[in-house]
Amino acid sequence: MKTHSTNYFNTLIETATDTKVVKGTVPPSKHNKTVAERQYELIVSAPYQYTSDDIIFQVYAERKDLMPDEYPLARTVFFSRGQACLRASPLTKTYGYGVHSNSEGKVALYGMETEEYQKFVKDGNTKKVKAMKSSK
Repeated sequence: MKTHSTNYFNTLIETATDTKVVKGTVPPSKHNKTVAERQYELIVSAPYQYTSDDIIFQVYAERKDLMPDEYPLARTVFFSRGQACLRASPLTKTYGYGVHSNSEGKVALYGMETEEYQKFVKDGNTKKVKAMKSSK
């Protein structure tokens, strides 16, 4: 079974050009956690500890109420077809965050207003890709 990965390496996913915010904004808390809220909590609680694949699968597993012993098979099946990467995340499209992937593919969040974000934007050794636009 072919595996499709969402991981990037030495890359900054820049905020979407049509984002309506001017700085990184924490996703609002809801009774049932949103995808944005779950992704935010995972990445912020452990910067550079998880890959994009880890984050996307963990959010999927939580939303599907999977048990940890179901993860290995479920992850194989999940990534046997293409998945939306963090370029399509509400964090990069709506909430003003850039996602930096290091040389190991591990990710961290940076608000678009931060010095760190601007350093990655200007760094010639960091590949840049834009988040997906919200509108067409």
